Amino acid sequence: MVLEDKAGDRVVLDVLRGKTVFPPPVWMMRQAGRYLPEYRAVRKAAGSFLDLCYNPDLAVEVTLQPIRRFGFDASILFSDILVVPHALGRDLRFEEGHGPLMTPIAADEVERLDGELFHVNLAPVYETVRRLRRELPAETTLIGFCGAPFTVASYMIAGRGTPDQAPARLFAYRHPQAMKHLLKVLSDWSAAYLIRQIEAGADVVQIFDSWSGVLDEQGFAELCVEPVADIVRQVRGAHPDVPVIAFPRGAGSRYDGFRAATGATALGLDWTVPLEQARRLQREGAVQGNLDPQRLVAGGSAVSRGVSSILSALGQGPLVFNLGHGIVPETPIAHVEQMLAEVRGAVGP
Repeated sequence: MVLEDKAGDRVVLDVLRGKTVFPPPVWMMRQAGRYLPEYRAVRKAAGSFLDLCYNPDLAVEVTLQPIRRFGFDASILFSDILVVPHALGRDLRFEEGHGPLMTPIAADEVERLDGELFHVNLAPVYETVRRLRRELPAETTLIGFCGAPFTVASYMIAGRGTPDQAPARLFAYRHPQAMKHLLKVLSDWSAAYLIRQIEAGADVVQIFDSWSGVLDEQGFAELCVEPVADIVRQVRGAHPDVPVIAFPRGAGSRYDGFRAATGATALGLDWTVPLEQARRLQREGAVQGNLDPQRLVAGGSAVSRGVSSILSALGQGPLVFNLGHGIVPETPIAHVEQMLAEVRGAVGP
């Protein structure tokens, strides 16, 4: 049955718990970012990307900017997945045109990761979450997040982003025990990080495994599924009623069974997931996605056809409308407005 939205409800939260709402609620991954002129102004004033992440005044401001402009149904904490290894004592910097840069971790250094000051180092992030919950509209769902252990480990091992995360895959083959230990350290501290975000006011948490799609079958089971399931178990043990969204980008056919294997409440779908498969996944619970971000760059009929296809296929079940990955910086604001108008103006799936 299609339910009507009720004023004042946190509709995203309702949908993640299995309700069907049409038109569906909508937000975008990376919705606070470089496509917005107001974000670029704050980013310039911050001095560095990490300074922006660790300054609650500025982090709250950029998180609220897309809510003010577009009225999205959910707001996601502005931060970065690599603050977790940074809080564990690894160096981290961001360079324009190069992204995140770290000193690659060696196998014999994994044992020396130090969480003694972990929550102290991340205190500004928790303060940002507390302020956001106070300042967001009551009906806006607040999403906390972390990176999945494999994706975070891949940056720690390579020291930078790579096209196919070959350094991390080689590390796992050559140093299986060190990789297992690294993933366990990251699972435990990522779970603790999410739990603190929930205690600070997050309604939902999302786990981003941006590089799960590069793994073979055995690697996917060991390096993606098992660590994500570990995080979900720990979060659910502390907060059993808080939904957890898992986003194993590029998982393809391995999306089937992923929810059951990890315990995730909802699945974030990348844009390559066929809508027929998405419908099957939706029978198990809520799905989120999955408009190709390049459709938003193109605008016009590319957006209209994409929106229409997703709503026709998934609008009769629990759906959070989103992109299939983060919005890209060159996206025109008018195209975001077009997408929102077409989602919110849709009549009947």
